[in-house]
Amino acid sequence: MNSLEPLRVAVLGTGMIGMDLVDKIRRSSLLRCALVAGRNPRSAGLRHASDLGYPVTADGIDALLAAARPFDVVFDATNAHSHREHWQRLEPLDTLLIDLTPSKLGHMVVPTVTGTRVPTHRNISLISCGGQASVPLVHALARRFPTRYLEVVTTVASDIAGRATRLNLDEFVMTTQQALSVFSGVPDTKAIINISPAVPPATFRVAISAEVEGATTEGVYAVLAAAAEQVRAFAPGYGITACTVAGERVSVSAEVIATSAVMPRYAGNLDIINAAAILVAEQYAASRNSAAMTGVGQ
Repeated sequence: MNSLEPLRVAVLGTGMIGMDLVDKIRRSSLLRCALVAGRNPRSAGLRHASDLGYPVTADGIDALLAAARPFDVVFDATNAHSHREHWQRLEPLDTLLIDLTPSKLGHMVVPTVTGTRVPTHRNISLISCGGQASVPLVHALARRFPTRYLEVVTTVASDIAGRATRLNLDEFVMTTQQALSVFSGVPDTKAIINISPAVPPATFRVAISAEVEGATTEGVYAVLAAAAEQVRAFAPGYGITACTVAGERVSVSAEVIATSAVMPRYAGNLDIINAAAILVAEQYAASRNSAAMTGVGQ
């Protein structure tokens, strides 16, 4: 498999998410960064990618469409509104579009809940950072205990909540709430986002409140700890920090410490969604390579 060419991928968006994606792609043997596209020629993201030796452009989506051949994978790290146009223009091409915006357009993927094999879908939605951090836990909780209500409060540090994040606040809430219901089976859910100006910056975390039947602190923690261990396979900074049960009220907190070379430790919101994106792309690359090798052997 390693003798085959890595997949050609493009990163669309040059904020902190895009910068970290480039760094994660650089460490992957299955992916090759063939273009980093933004709209601001003076952005730190374009400068970072150029310093690493990757092709860059300030022509945005137009540059991707002008390429000699379609990219195998495109990571969209822009905003929900722009993603709609990007999908419309890329849909006719043989490209896997991995959406890191809360646009709610594509097929929702949470690696430890849905798996990462997506051969029949060309637009993959990673929901939101809050969705990636909370869905594995609410899914595990609702599978084990009868659950009537779920509420998730996501807290991110203000200095890593860039312009795209702030433009996406309504979409973040709606898309995360939809994912909570879809993957838990609980109709009554609520999603909230808190952009914290605290100094020092707040570590990324999700606080989950739930109404359940027949739960104990020990029983809930055992179920959620097992779910968290699966997430740590690709996001090692993920962990449960608190778990209590009082009557039918369950309260759980989880946080993500970023293990990135280009982001601060408290930027776990970006780290977990990017780690999920790379995992999906690498699984897609492995599947393509396996199919190619099978074809060669026939």
